Amino acid sequence: MDYTTLTLSTRAKHPPEMVPAASLYHTLQALSDKRRKQGKRYELALVLSLIVLAKLAGQQTLSGATDWIRHHGVPLAQRFGLRRQQMPCQMTYCNVLAMVDSKHLDELLSAFFIRWEAQARCGEQSSRLLIPSLQTNHAHVAVDGKALRATSNEVHPVHQLSCYEMATGIVLWHCNVQEKENEISALKPLLAPSWVSGRILTLDALHTQRDLCAQIHRLRGDYLLIAKDNQPTLQEDIADLFEDAFPDRRRWKQAETWDKGHGRLEHRQLLSSPDLNDWFRKDWEGIEQVFRLERTTRILKTGKLRHEVVYGLSSLSMSKAPPQRMLQLARDHWAIENRLHHRRDVTLGEDRCQTRTGSVPSLLAQLNSAVLSLMDRLGVRNVARQMRYLNAHVDQALDLILLGQCSVY
Repeated sequence: MDYTTLTLSTRAKHPPEMVPAASLYHTLQALSDKRRKQGKRYELALVLSLIVLAKLAGQQTLSGATDWIRHHGVPLAQRFGLRRQQMPCQMTYCNVLAMVDSKHLDELLSAFFIRWEAQARCGEQSSRLLIPSLQTNHAHVAVDGKALRATSNEVHPVHQLSCYEMATGIVLWHCNVQEKENEISALKPLLAPSWVSGRILTLDALHTQRDLCAQIHRLRGDYLLIAKDNQPTLQEDIADLFEDAFPDRRRWKQAETWDKGHGRLEHRQLLSSPDLNDWFRKDWEGIEQVFRLERTTRILKTGKLRHEVVYGLSSLSMSKAPPQRMLQLARDHWAIENRLHHRRDVTLGEDRCQTRTGSVPSLLAQLNSAVLSLMDRLGVRNVARQMRYLNAHVDQALDLILLGQCSVY
């Protein structure tokens, strides 16, 4: 049964639906291997699985992962059915990673996690995938860039774009921003019906561009974007509307939320209006509403206040996305920073990893995302604590890679 909810092209020897939904190791076996057969001692899927295992156990560097794998050579060799217990050296990992097709890896991993997530919520009832409410819950994706700081001393530091599905924590794809390129030009060729159609895209203000809005709209997707200094006229026009002393508010709508946590009390208020649609539609294709989002945060311990007002636009109609939903979409966008990029930096030590050989840093970043997706699929709330548990229980980490299940601490 095919549980894939997103159409992905793949060059795998076997179609994604034929790969066991919960086995990361078997999924990686479908990855194309560019190495020559001569002198090839370790299969590609094994090398990548060993790195993921080490990362699950809390190893943040390639040298640390190499040592951890060697220290656990006996149980690893037994579970993977290896004839010898000798594990690869660090240079082997670098050489193998440098040969990996990153795009193909993304395709396989995203299809694997999508099937796993779909099977978990629908079981054998594949018709449930067509339920409108389930489709809506999985429609929101965020696109954001992240610099791999350990490569900042290089001539061309690695800067990576990621596409993150909010409801599931699945990274649909990664893309490195090349030399003489920026995030805007790097994203443009990646826009495709396979992941844009039927989805809501949220992006940084950098991507608030007319061409991007037109592309998303023509691909039957929706956008929610913030207008800042890179679009001063747009920002000023929206601000003038909401700051008018005598506005006609008959079609305006408003919502607010109060949240308390992490030592902060936050008040968020969103005011939306369709009154500029006709004025903007020529330049901003698909526009259905503009909004004013005001955030006021009080630090409970010190009483310090932080106030911010931002303006934005969206192709979502006010009937489809009333202010309450717009507030939620705007807030959920930060999950790509808090749940993906921040955890890759702090918990997985990505910014401290000194590996800089060719494409290896970006491949390790992709595997970091895969580790976090595994944690999300298990329902892990404290990633660092679960990693300590897996370090002490290697058999559980192996069960996760080979069987798709393990105990959650």
